Amino acid sequence: MKNKTLVISGATKGIGKAIVYEFAAQGVNVAFTYNSNEAAAKEIADDVEKKFGVKARYYPLNVLEPEEYKAVFEKIDEDFDRVDYFISNAMIYGRPVVGGFGKFMRLKPRGLNNIYTATVNAFVLGAQEAAKRMEKVGGGSIISMSSTGNVTYIPNYAGHGTNKAAVEAMVRYAAMELGEKNIRVNAVSGGPIDTDALKAFVNYDEVKEKTIELSPLHRIGQPEDIAGACLFVCSDKASWMTGQTLTIEGGTTFNTK
Repeated sequence: MKNKTLVISGATKGIGKAIVYEFAAQGVNVAFTYNSNEAAAKEIADDVEKKFGVKARYYPLNVLEPEEYKAVFEKIDEDFDRVDYFISNAMIYGRPVVGGFGKFMRLKPRGLNNIYTATVNAFVLGAQEAAKRMEKVGGGSIISMSSTGNVTYIPNYAGHGTNKAAVEAMVRYAAMELGEKNIRVNAVSGGPIDTDALKAFVNYDEVKEKTIELSPLHRIGQPEDIAGACLFVCSDKASWMTGQTLTIEGGTTFNTK
């Protein structure tokens, strides 16, 4: 994987940040996006370059405006000579998901539509731009992040859960149509991972406690758990894996107690 290039959205903290470090440690150059915290993005890029000797660049992107991906990739073209991996990771929480995060009877179209835009539309437009570059270098690997909340009930998670199910379906369609270009497309689905996004849940403490209880490993997932899975899916070790969802959930979904 050395000297290849990863493009990932939303990498200034949590899972995205862990993925940047996981790939950079393998000699992969990284191009990542941030929403508002440019200082954090610069700090990560400088640290990655110093520690691993790879090229790291960062670009602003609002996933609620996924059409911005075209301009972002044009800037990436100026800084990198190839794109080999794309991971659609950025997500939204807080005010944009009002009406999309809550009990079923309180769901509203605006919040639901915002989650769809950030989850499905952003994956589609980002993957389209990445695939154009991957075709030029003989292939690549695309991942959408997903969540076990689309198959397991999580309170207040209906808006996110249904859109994770939608993006997994889109992954399968993309895999069928991009396979002839030697581009693999998969999803990595995580159980509850201890990130700032999870801490934004009003019932964070309850979710964390329940996850630890359900997991036979007796802990909640960490960003590094997902980052390692993404590295595997993009590597040649997974060269015949496409159109699939790899689930990393610490054994929680099998435990019904």
